[in-house]
Amino acid sequence: MKGNILIGQSGGPTAVINASLVGIIEGAREWNLDERILGMRWGIEGFMREEIVDLGTEDSKTLQALRQTPSSALGSCRYKLKDNDLPHIFELLKKYDIRYLFMIGGNDTMDTIQRIEKYCLAQGHDFYGVGVPKTVDNDLYGTDYTPGYPSAARFVALSVKQAGLLARDMQKVDKYVIHQTVGRDAGWLAAASSLARDEQGDPPHLILIPERPLRREDFIRRVRDCIDSYGFAFVVCGEGIVWEDGSPVSASTERDRFANIEFGAMGGTSAALMLHRVLKEETGFRGEFQITESLAMCASDRVSSLDQSEAYECGRVAARYAWEGRSGVMVTLKRKPNQFNSEFDQIGLAEVAIKAKPLPSCYIAGDAFDVSDDFLAYLKPLVGPLPEYGRLNYRMLVDERRVRP
Repeated sequence: MKGNILIGQSGGPTAVINASLVGIIEGAREWNLDERILGMRWGIEGFMREEIVDLGTEDSKTLQALRQTPSSALGSCRYKLKDNDLPHIFELLKKYDIRYLFMIGGNDTMDTIQRIEKYCLAQGHDFYGVGVPKTVDNDLYGTDYTPGYPSAARFVALSVKQAGLLARDMQKVDKYVIHQTVGRDAGWLAAASSLARDEQGDPPHLILIPERPLRREDFIRRVRDCIDSYGFAFVVCGEGIVWEDGSPVSASTERDRFANIEFGAMGGTSAALMLHRVLKEETGFRGEFQITESLAMCASDRVSSLDQSEAYECGRVAARYAWEGRSGVMVTLKRKPNQFNSEFDQIGLAEVAIKAKPLPSCYIAGDAFDVSDDFLAYLKPLVGPLPEYGRLNYRMLVDERRVRP
């Protein structure tokens, strides 16, 4: 079908989202879809203001550099599409003769594509809409993992591995550390911190995830146990963890355009800071909290090589799907257990839109404060090897158990 291509990036960025963008552009050229390749500046919100760029004029040198570049090169937005936006979007699609829409994003983005495609078809406008998965949260249905997650997981694992050394060596000053990760409804990123461990007793000692409500008394008891056993406690928590009654640990009440709680917004504070306060009140110990926020979304120095290559391939496959006449679908990855290479498939946008895939129960340890071996087997091939750090033997010149004369 003759017509122009429109590509958009939406929601939070990742360290590999631009690899998917380049994959779509190069795939479109390969499959002869490149009548004109246009880009949304600032996502669907920018498109409605006719902020459109000509991606077809970008040279190969720029595209190759872009494959290694973090964040969203086109610019992103978090805009909740309204029904009364659709007629205006439809007129713009006709004005610029756009017949193919590719958007790289999460579940809300897939909902946007689905609604635009349905509206166009209802108006008799031949149109193809294909989604390319992206999110550091790894909470999209239908795909073994989501491009962007392995690199963010690597960022978390390395951050906790290094921060764990700091906490170990500063335990005479700070008896506990609370490290917060991104993760509104799912604990995939917090769980990734488990890769930081090399030996028994290495941080993280406790992992708190949104899928398992937290009981205050159990939390305090487990922290005390860790301090008694290791001299300090290192806790990792997802930003969206909740108490037993379902209330956010962050105590936030503010919501965004998608009715999601804004963690750390004006209506409350971060989960890490709240847990820090709880432990300070209960133990009297000095402690530390660490909140990296969106850094895991853009750390190009910690990219998983597998993640980068398959993010690119997702873009190319999306272009092929459109050439084959597939529409209303999102590209998915299927991987055999503990294997590196994935096969590409598809899932209907309706099955993905506005849903969050939680961390499966089989990946959560029985006490809900850790992950299972099955999760480690799932994640290790995606993240790749982590550096090994040296350990002193601590051979004392004087045996401290003897009384000096």
